[in-house]
Amino acid sequence: MTARIGRTISASAFVSLDGVVNHMEKWHYDYVDDESDALALEQLRAAGALLMGRKTYEVYAATWPDRDGAYADAINAMPKLVASTTLGQPAWANTEVLDGELVQSIRALRAEDDAPILMHGYGPVAKALLEADLLDELHLWVHPHLAGVGDESDLVLHQGLTKKLDLTGTRTLASGVVVLTLRNPGS
Repeated sequence: MTARIGRTISASAFVSLDGVVNHMEKWHYDYVDDESDALALEQLRAAGALLMGRKTYEVYAATWPDRDGAYADAINAMPKLVASTTLGQPAWANTEVLDGELVQSIRALRAEDDAPILMHGYGPVAKALLEADLLDELHLWVHPHLAGVGDESDLVLHQGLTKKLDLTGTRTLASGVVVLTLRNPGS
């Protein structure tokens, strides 16, 4: 077990009953309402920075700068960190591309201060951080919907990653979405 130092990293991800984290146009948007928006904003405001991979960055950078409202204001103003070896100069305000190998970069980042880091989604970056015991907490927003789409890269499943997590909280939203909060005891 590795002793946690400095910043904590939490990932917040939407997931269908069949484990799909992508293709949200097929299953996610019917569950968005004022309650889910308020919880997402609460998670965002509790973080000192937003960490994402290149794909998430590209989707967000093309979407959020042109939106209005409390959530858009918060996400546009906060520091954003992108784990990518292919992204050059980011155009979205307050964005920094992490240098070097992912695990080493994140270890250095965690040691900088105590401001929590939030990730959106559960893709290659989150899976690599969980595998390296650098992801402290996972919030899975389980939707009562079978997506029926995707392949292994679209799933929570990651071949070879075996990890026992501690369930530390549940919250059932009026839409039927259940938010599971899971802590990584190895981080």
